[in-house]
Amino acid sequence: MPPARVGLAAALVLVALALQVTMLARLQLPGATPDLLLVTVVALALAHGPAFGLVTGFCAGLASDLVPPADHAVGRWAFALTVVGYLAGLAKPEIRRSAFVPLIVVSLAAAASVLLYAALGALMGDPHVTWLALSEVLPTAVLYDVVLSPFVVPGVFVLADRAEPDPVLRH
Repeated sequence: MPPARVGLAAALVLVALALQVTMLARLQLPGATPDLLLVTVVALALAHGPAFGLVTGFCAGLASDLVPPADHAVGRWAFALTVVGYLAGLAKPEIRRSAFVPLIVVSLAAAASVLLYAALGALMGDPHVTWLALSEVLPTAVLYDVVLSPFVVPGVFVLADRAEPDPVLRH
C-alpha cells in the first residue's frame, strides 16, 4: 500500500476517533449516536476498495475498542468494522453510477455494524444486548449515519484523490 494512502487513512481515523469520543458521544440524542468512525471507514473503503476497507476497518475498530470509555470486550468493534469495511469496499466500482450509492452503502454499513456488534455481544453474554435495545438503536444509528455521510464521504473522496489520484476514476 502506498505511504500516502496509509498516512491519510491513519490521520482520518485518528481525527474521526477523537471527534467520536470527545464530541459525538456526549450528544444527548435519542437512540444511538452518529458514528463518524464508521462513516470514515466506509468512505475510505469506497475510495480504495475492499482490501483497504478491511485493513482500515480492523485498525479503526481495534482503536475504538481500546480507547476509553470503551466498556465492551476488545475485538467487537474491530470485527464489525472489518466486515463492514470489506463489504463497503466491494461497492467501489458502483460509486461512479450515482451520488446515492454512498448513501445506500452507509445505510447498509450502519445497519450491519449494529447487528454484528449486537450479535457478538449476545454470543458473549452481554446483558445490555436485548431486542428492545436493538430496536431502539438500529433505526437511529442508520438515520444519524446517513445524515452524517454527505458531510464526510465527499471530503474523504477529495482527500483520497489528492493524496493518490485514482486513474480509473479520472476517465
